[in-house]
Amino acid sequence: MIAETICSAVAAAGLGIAAITAYRRRFLTATRIAAYSLIPLGLVMTGVIDWLADTAFSPMAWAGFGVLGASWALFMTTRGVERRRGGTRKERKQARAAAQGEAVAPAASAPSLGSRSESRPAAKPAGKQGGDEDFSDIEAILKKHGI
Repeated sequence: MIAETICSAVAAAGLGIAAITAYRRRFLTATRIAAYSLIPLGLVMTGVIDWLADTAFSPMAWAGFGVLGASWALFMTTRGVERRRGGTRKERKQARAAAQGEAVAPAASAPSLGSRSESRPAAKPAGKQGGDEDFSDIEAILKKHGI
């Protein structure tokens, strides 16, 4: 009952401020103020305020919020632990299997050894070129500024 009265008073005050603003010929601002001031009145008329008031004073609702908070805390804790470990258990198992497969593959067959050795040198020069490009960009900037 008191919440409805307060919301109605806020709406009336907001509409009064909107009227004063419109009198000063600031119609866009007055329209925005009127829109904001009608929100509490609409909440009262739809019954949302009653629901919120019942929820605010209900011990069962607060217990529910506590359970939701605990659930959120557990999710965030597990997410943080996964990030520190480097992924989920399934991802770590797949990475371990892939590492064991690579360790067995060179001893098992010579062609895979040759293909691996060919792919590695191709990757290293690309990294060096990227480093040279970055250095040349820095060098050009320094020359531009006379350093």
